[in-house]
Amino acid sequence: MIKSLNFIRDNLKNIYSDREIYFLYKIIFEKKFYFSEIDILLKEKKNSLKNFEIFKKIIFRLKNHEPIEYIISEKEFYNLKFFVNGSVLIPRSETEELVDLIIENYKDISNLKILDIGTGSACISISLGKNLKNSEIFSWDISKNALKVAKKNAILNSVNIILEEKNIFQENPIFFKENFDIIVSNPPYVRNSEKKFMEKKVINFEPEIAIFVNEEDNDLIFYEKIISFSKIALKKNGKLFFEINEVFGKEICKLLEKEDFKNIILKKDIFNKDRIIFCKK
Repeated sequence: MIKSLNFIRDNLKNIYSDREIYFLYKIIFEKKFYFSEIDILLKEKKNSLKNFEIFKKIIFRLKNHEPIEYIISEKEFYNLKFFVNGSVLIPRSETEELVDLIIENYKDISNLKILDIGTGSACISISLGKNLKNSEIFSWDISKNALKVAKKNAILNSVNIILEEKNIFQENPIFFKENFDIIVSNPPYVRNSEKKFMEKKVINFEPEIAIFVNEEDNDLIFYEKIISFSKIALKKNGKLFFEINEVFGKEICKLLEKEDFKNIILKKDIFNKDRIIFCKK
């Protein structure tokens, strides 16, 4: 134990806190070597040189700021396990709050028709599918590789979702007129000017196409398109749910008001930042 723990501390002490380092230490042994916490204490001293060489390679990847989730190919989200790789964003706790809000609003309603725009790992779609029974869920993404990850996660969690390679900017909403009870999206919303404030593990490893919006075009381009699409594609009294950049809250509310959406609510996340907007058609 001392050998590996000292090694990880020496190499990561300038990047992570002691608490984070010990968490990483445990998760590496649990996910890569299948040791329980007790096993780590009892067995590591008997661990082979080969395993220690594997351990060292993992630590060097962490030292290079690669996210542990990509190294172990796994992230827990809404009490479910998801496969993740560099083709998809790592699911966040803020997005769990979005999922929780939708479930709270619809827990007593069955046979819903739901559209998830920009599904990525499908963490939203699959979590909703697990908790909103008999729902028909359509999951769109422009990335073929992201859809492969989403398909793997649907199988992993035994949830049926309809995965489609679609670009919201190329879809005519008339073909989906009054089709959905719920439209949800966590679109790219980080401005390029915000890169300098972000961690290296995000900038260097997570897919830019899923994170950043080009300010030179329009900060709100994804929201504008999804709102105009939803105005037609949602059923009467259907609801639209967004995860947002905290700086866009008031502007997105104004866009929704302009398009005659009702009951517009801007909600803060656990970090007290404006993070979720939902409304009714």
